[in-house]
Amino acid sequence: MPFVGVFGLLVLALWIFCIIDVIRTPDGETNHLPKMLWLMIVIIIPTVGSIVWLVLGRPQGLLSNDPGARGANPRVANRFPEYDRPGRHVAQSPDDDEAFLRSLRDRVEEQRRAARQQDKKEDDK
Repeated sequence: MPFVGVFGLLVLALWIFCIIDVIRTPDGETNHLPKMLWLMIVIIIPTVGSIVWLVLGRPQGLLSNDPGARGANPRVANRFPEYDRPGRHVAQSPDDDEAFLRSLRDRVEEQRRAARQQDKKEDDK
């Protein structure tokens, strides 16, 4: 008889774990079904739904909540997928960009000219 109580507690713990796991899984990362449908399945059919969630619905990376450990899904492996987007502008060192350096020099010269003219106007007064 004590075995039935222990088994019941294990099933309850599994059910609670799976409910929390479905809730914590980011939208769009569940397999086969939307997140809300998985949540309904786990809540309505506790034991079978929990096992099915662990086998079919859970993202790759067994019992790991670390997004980097789930390497099968590239959106999860890199927390910033916009950096992998093709054609994305990659920052360069300003020292390597001649046009940028030329524009800085021109701007500095313009500011110096304006400062000299301002000084001449003040001296003339």
